[in-house]
Amino acid sequence: MPDHHLDFGHYGATGQRSSLAAAEVLDVLAGGVASPVTTHRGLAARVRYMTRSRHAHQTMIQEGLKPSPTTIRKWIEGTQVPRPENLAKIDGIYRQMRRHNVARYLLQRLNADGGTIIEIHPADDSNVTQRHRRRDKSVRKVKIRRWDEIVAAWSEGDWEKGSEQALDDAWIDQLRDAIGSDWGAYEYTRSLGFNA
Repeated sequence: MPDHHLDFGHYGATGQRSSLAAAEVLDVLAGGVASPVTTHRGLAARVRYMTRSRHAHQTMIQEGLKPSPTTIRKWIEGTQVPRPENLAKIDGIYRQMRRHNVARYLLQRLNADGGTIIEIHPADDSNVTQRHRRRDKSVRKVKIRRWDEIVAAWSEGDWEKGSEQALDDAWIDQLRDAIGSDWGAYEYTRSLGFNA
C-alpha cells in the first residue's frame, strides 16, 4: 500500500497536494466577493462583511486588525487605502469569515445524494525518467461520501497559514476510502474538480 510521499518531486514530478487543491475548489464553491481587495469595490465589500455583526468584528480583532470606526468608514468610502499588510489581513479575515459562514450549507451540498463525485488528475510526471514513472496513473472519477472532516478543516483555515495536517489527514482518509490501495498516486494532483 502506498504511503505519504516523503520527497515528492525528487525525480521531477510536479503537482500540488490534492488536499490543498480541494481547499481551493471549496473556496470557489463558497463564492463571495469577486473584486480583488486592492480595488475600492473589493475592499469596501470585504470591510462591510467584516463589520456587519459582533462575531465578525470580534474575529477581525482576534486576527490583529483593530481599525477605528473612522478608519473603517474611510476604507468603505474610498478616502483612505489600508497599508499593504492590512490589505492582506483584510483579505485573509474575509475568507476566514466566508468559510465559517458557508461551511454548513456547503457540507449539506457535498454530502447530498450520498456524496460528491470528484475528478482527480494525477501529478504530472512527464519530466520523470521512464524507469521512475508510475505506469498505472490515470484520471479518476470517484465519489467522496463524507465531507464533514474535510469541510471542518477547510473552514478552520489553518491550511492557509502553513498548518496543513488536519486538512491533509481528513482528505487522505476519504481518498483512501474512495480510491482504495492506489490512493498514493493521487496524493498530489495536476488538477482536481468537483461535480457539486
